[in-house]
Amino acid sequence: MPSLPVDDAGPVPAPARPRPEPRWPMVLAVTVAIALQVALPGRFAPGHRLVPFLELVLLIGLFLANPGRIDRRAMWLRRASIALIAMISATNAWSAVRLVLDIIGGAADDAIALLSSGASIWATNVIVFGLWYWEFDRGGPHTRVYAPPRFPDFAFPQDQDPALARPGWSPRFVDYLYMSFTNATAFSPTDVMPLARWAKLTMMTQSAISLATVTLVVARAIGLFK
Repeated sequence: MPSLPVDDAGPVPAPARPRPEPRWPMVLAVTVAIALQVALPGRFAPGHRLVPFLELVLLIGLFLANPGRIDRRAMWLRRASIALIAMISATNAWSAVRLVLDIIGGAADDAIALLSSGASIWATNVIVFGLWYWEFDRGGPHTRVYAPPRFPDFAFPQDQDPALARPGWSPRFVDYLYMSFTNATAFSPTDVMPLARWAKLTMMTQSAISLATVTLVVARAIGLFK
């Protein structure tokens, strides 16, 4: 008896479907970002202890609502996740602006404190943009698994050559964090190419922020050491 034709447009077979990714890498990254904000001098952190506390409360709520793998599709969960990322982004942007104003105004007169504060803000920036990429690429972590769109926002090497990954591969948070780090250090895309316009503009913004922060902090620190 001849076999039935396979419909390429049909659902992905169960063995090839990626499993929902675990929540803990995102929780760990956000915890590090909150710790970096708490470690900053008071003049660089709005509310200093209050804002990181609110971020921590929101993070705990997200974890308790979906502690294992990200397999719940609830609008309030996604909105809470976006609100948390936006809160960390706004706080870090405020800190970066204060740091730049201190450098321009000549108030930053301690090279060690300047370098440590700049490094904390830069590292938080890497985490923040990694979170944005992770949250919006292909509709978010839940959609990437259960209803992946036809056209991705980013082209990973595994997307271009399926032989580089096991069947059903899907990018996870660590992949986006790595992409954010390389974009912040190289000031341009490396092995992951942005395809969507929002992805290109976001990566361009991250590169510009990283370049400006590193240039100003290092230049001022060198001047202080002299």
